[in-house]
Amino acid sequence: MVMSVGVPLCLWWGLSSTGWVDPRFLPTPGMVWLALMGLWQEGFLLSDTLASFLRVSAGFFFAAVVAVPVGIAMGAFASVRSLLEPLVGIVRYMPAPAFIPLLIIYLGLGEEPKIALIFIGTVFFNTLMIMDAVKFVPKELIETTYTLGGNRRQVLMQVMTPYVVPSIFDTLRVNMAASWNLVIVSELVAAEGGLGKRIAIAQKFFQTDNIFACLIILGLIGFILDLSLQAVMRMSCKWAVK
Repeated sequence: MVMSVGVPLCLWWGLSSTGWVDPRFLPTPGMVWLALMGLWQEGFLLSDTLASFLRVSAGFFFAAVVAVPVGIAMGAFASVRSLLEPLVGIVRYMPAPAFIPLLIIYLGLGEEPKIALIFIGTVFFNTLMIMDAVKFVPKELIETTYTLGGNRRQVLMQVMTPYVVPSIFDTLRVNMAASWNLVIVSELVAAEGGLGKRIAIAQKFFQTDNIFACLIILGLIGFILDLSLQAVMRMSCKWAVK
């Protein structure tokens, strides 16, 4: 882990320190650190990070609340899959940012369209990935449950759902990155605060050090969230941790 972070950092420091690249285009790590401290002292770092985090949390939470039961139902029941899979398969290929004009028309410029954009951009991928996970539940487990007298509800709630919980965590980890991409897109279009808004302001005034600082914060938040989900999975799904 140290090498994977340290080597790119050293390459960045070496390249930016040679003077071959104008520091206005490639600031040094020191300049980015000073920009980070400046944003912190001005109060923007905390407020923007919190604004983006709350938008992502709300949009991704609603997407997970919908996707988990629907994905499990689609994977477990052929009738539900036949009904919903074509629709989900079509809508998921519609780029979520293309919905922004409609969301602004329908929901205005407040928090609602940003949360809705994250919801639209993640719910369909979550649903299909969870459905696929359910489809790969070993038939031996299901047949054994029926042989032992289990009914359909027990197969669904006590065999399929526990079996796919680790896969659900993996799905959420993968698609969490998409939610951060979308919140930045929404904030670049219309927002009063957030890391995307801060990047847009920095671009306007050619403050590349501030842009690098915001990008690093985004990367760190994503990394921490990913580690957090892995930790929750290890604690709640010990049978699946190797």
